Amino acid sequence: MKVTKLVSTCDIKDCPAIYATDRGTVLVQGETPIDHGLQLPLTKLSSKSRLN
Repeated sequence: MKVTKLVSTCDIKDCPAIYATDRGTVLVQGETPIDHGLQLPLTKLSSKSRLN
């Protein structure tokens, strides 16, 4: 999977960040989830939640 960083809170690798994937989904880096991850298609994001 190829990812492109969209938003981050800092330049260090372990900071929370949001990435777009080559699969048309969003990857969120943050705290370790208790359950399995969720893949959300970019088309499901509303125009009000624009990332850039």
